[in-house]
Amino acid sequence: MSFILFHSRINRSFISQLHICSITSSRSYARNRVVKNHRDLNRNHKRLKSLDDIVKPIVVPINNNKSTNSSLDDFDGSEVVNRDSISAILVDFSKRPSLRELAEDNGISSKLFMKAFLSFRQHCVNVESLDPMLKVTFSDIINHGHSIDTLFTYFLSHARKVYPHLESLEDLKLISDLTQPHNWYPEARNIQRKIIFHAGPTNSGKTHAALERFKQAKSGVYLGPLRLLANEVFMKMNAAGVPCDLVTGEERSFAQDNMNPSAHLSSTVEMLSTSMEVEVAIIDEIQMIRDDQRGWAFTRALLGVAAQELHVCGEMAAINMVKRLLDPIGEHVEVIVYERRSPLKYSEHALGDIRRVESGDAIVCFSRKSIFSITTALEKCGIKCAVIYGDLPPGAKLAQAAKFNDPNDNTNVIVATDAIGMGLNLNIRRVIFNSLIKPPHGELIPTYAALQIAGRAGRYGTAYSQGIVTTLRNEDIKLLHSILSKPVDEIDKAGIAPTFEQIETFAYHLPTASFVNLLDIFVSVCSVSDDFFICSVQQIRELAELIDSIRLSLKERYTFCLVPIKSERKVTATVFVKMVRRHSTGQPITYDWFCSILNWPLEPAKKIMDLMHLEQVYDAIGAYLWLSLRMPEAFPDEILVRQMEKDLDELIQEGVDRFLVTKDDET
Repeated sequence: MSFILFHSRINRSFISQLHICSITSSRSYARNRVVKNHRDLNRNHKRLKSLDDIVKPIVVPINNNKSTNSSLDDFDGSEVVNRDSISAILVDFSKRPSLRELAEDNGISSKLFMKAFLSFRQHCVNVESLDPMLKVTFSDIINHGHSIDTLFTYFLSHARKVYPHLESLEDLKLISDLTQPHNWYPEARNIQRKIIFHAGPTNSGKTHAALERFKQAKSGVYLGPLRLLANEVFMKMNAAGVPCDLVTGEERSFAQDNMNPSAHLSSTVEMLSTSMEVEVAIIDEIQMIRDDQRGWAFTRALLGVAAQELHVCGEMAAINMVKRLLDPIGEHVEVIVYERRSPLKYSEHALGDIRRVESGDAIVCFSRKSIFSITTALEKCGIKCAVIYGDLPPGAKLAQAAKFNDPNDNTNVIVATDAIGMGLNLNIRRVIFNSLIKPPHGELIPTYAALQIAGRAGRYGTAYSQGIVTTLRNEDIKLLHSILSKPVDEIDKAGIAPTFEQIETFAYHLPTASFVNLLDIFVSVCSVSDDFFICSVQQIRELAELIDSIRLSLKERYTFCLVPIKSERKVTATVFVKMVRRHSTGQPITYDWFCSILNWPLEPAKKIMDLMHLEQVYDAIGAYLWLSLRMPEAFPDEILVRQMEKDLDELIQEGVDRFLVTKDDET
């Protein structure tokens, strides 16, 4: 439920930082204009716990050898302090509003107050030998009428032992103050950047216009949301005679070699080095600044890229948000609006029957199960199809797209998830929504996502001059029109993330906290301003829980938790934990060892479950490659494992093709 950024230098000086984020906290420590963001970014997320629910009390040991007498031993040879009297005084102490308020002023909420009080009471009543000064204080209250308020100092001291974060709460709030992200990027602030926003719908040519300026520049960086998009720009630039390198989380490719970096770079947005100065930068799909998982990377790029000229490409809905973020630093945004270059028609009628599909149709589903159900129905009708879904490796996606686009191939229909919304060039005539409900929580597809997918039909430069959008089922057609006709809500908040240095300093003040608990506490006390929200990276926290018992340094643990895998995928998660455990013993994760835990080489997929297993192994290989670029000494066999990745990609392609010809219902 949190997070952050990791500083890393990999082969080249400009690959310096990775960000990860944290979701919004539930308790407010507002300072004037600073507020906590309590908006639910996604109804699927669990309600966040407050700091009071997160912090774990430390047991303060007491001597349980109780006296048989009903009173504590005399002190100074004069007065007796009775246990029953102490108990009565403490009850009065706990009920006093003034002491509750004083506790609040010291960071002790009403919930923590009672927990700390019960521990304090047990300590005072049951301890064999009470602290002499505390004993004197009780005696003065009992025998001389002193105020019960004099106990507060001792209570506060005890509460801070039980809840160590109280000792440095103000420091923790200061460390986790994320309200001034503009100040995190001194290189960008030293440049008076020129900002051009290319705004328009899918298929309007906005990114093409920015790339033309990119070609002309002496140096530049393209920042895209997907590995496929970054690779496409990399290929296009080099084909056009503009030497360009490629940097993604999993791979590095160079126009020459890593000792001779090109002046142009195509990269996924997370891999931006904010210390690298260029003439022209492009941030593609800037509307993803609202994404609850990756929005931080687009905010970081917008505020932090050190470019003389910044071209931002995306939806109209992001214009005002971009202006608001850049206004405090005095940067003017020039907006160029683009119209769609080919018409898009919203059909009045649903397809109604799967047998009515035609060449150039793309049927959009939202689950693997639906995809293979549709492909089975198509095959029974004698219709060949290609498939694309999120878990397919990049090579398999490109291979399926190539089959669909090839006029000499009789694969004329494609069945896909919303993965076709960006990153692939497809000759689609008609987009057919199989459903408008996204599992697993049965939510309607939002307007901006529906428009993104619908816009893939009839793209300029393809075989079809007009695009058509419809549904498979008659009952969905009116709903589709309703969704597509709604105006897209303006983006009102941008994702943000703390830095690793902030987390590291935070950990210094909480040395006994587990990593998972540390993250939760950071999220709970951090503050952001009105224009931002803390991104959700639930899978990061889940990975932290998987390796919580393994001995690692903070930086090692943090790095492992950034690996882009899903903890619920059992095969991938098991391999991940085994790699981390081996690393913790000081042993390198070699090619031979890696092959042994994967049972490499693998057999071809004979049923759907086999294909899913191969995809999970592919993710595990991707995790190795990701780590090899950040911890090369621990993961030394990048070249050999990269060949494994290529071989497995081909094996998965073969499996997909096999299932598109002969279906096996066994799953």
